[in-house]
Amino acid sequence: MTDDGTRIARAQGHTPVADGSAAILRACAEALAASRDAAPVEIRDAIVAIGISSPGPVDPWRGVVVETPNMGPEFHDVPIATELGRAMGLPAFLDRDGNVAALGEMAFGAARDCPDFIYLTVSTGVGGAIVSGGKLFHGPDGTAGELGHTPVSMEEVCACGGVGHLEAFLGGAAMARTARQAAADGRSSFLTALATEKGLSSIDARDIADGEESGDETCHAILERGRRAFAIACVGFVDALNPTRIVVGGSISDAQGARLLVPAREQVAATAFRTPRSRVQIVQAELGPDVGLAGCHPLAISRLGDPAWRSDRPTSTSAQNG
Repeated sequence: MTDDGTRIARAQGHTPVADGSAAILRACAEALAASRDAAPVEIRDAIVAIGISSPGPVDPWRGVVVETPNMGPEFHDVPIATELGRAMGLPAFLDRDGNVAALGEMAFGAARDCPDFIYLTVSTGVGGAIVSGGKLFHGPDGTAGELGHTPVSMEEVCACGGVGHLEAFLGGAAMARTARQAAADGRSSFLTALATEKGLSSIDARDIADGEESGDETCHAILERGRRAFAIACVGFVDALNPTRIVVGGSISDAQGARLLVPAREQVAATAFRTPRSRVQIVQAELGPDVGLAGCHPLAISRLGDPAWRSDRPTSTSAQNG
């Protein structure tokens, strides 16, 4: 990637989750090598660092993926930055995917020239990041910004085990589970027919959106509940964090557009504190599915040469135990 955000080459492939962490690291190294080799020689010779975006939680200072359920039970405490840096002969830097996306939008997208903003991604799950004074807010353990796990009610158990989290209402996986149950119970003629046609387990968030478009009341109720939870969460973010913008990306946000953002704007205007609500704008992200790739450039460039990001800095937990 060049300094203006242009992506020169890319490679993608299957993630061998079932084969363990070593196989995943090997697949990552192979993808990096393939994209490097596909770039023009003058670009290839000018590469100075690697940026890595990963589901969290991560320890960004040591470049370690602490634990991420989607990568299998063995993928924890993996020093991915060290391993990929060694494989490629370059310094490598890691952060959580929501944080990396926020860096991309700040450098090249909807948060340009905006030093205080929240980034939210609404897709299979709901992720986020907090940027204050032009810098990511990590917290002492690097886990700050998990805004999808903000409680918005006293009900609905999230996949992480928490109660009432935003992700449990608006995440694609959570909505799909609700839709499958509705189909199995016969509460939606649209979803029940779809389950008969392609199998109950195949129903996903896109089907719910299609059902709402066709006038199915159950599908509308599932999405409306998610939109309502999102609006309530945005009020909390505005009151607590006083952002200039809330930048919203992800596949569900991209598909919903104004249907998701307008109710949130209205709820914030009606119920948030007067001063922060007069400042904040809730806007669509601009970079689409390549936001993580775009964010890896400012991630790597901003940390290159700074020893704080390649240290054995102890977390607060390990310091207490030491």
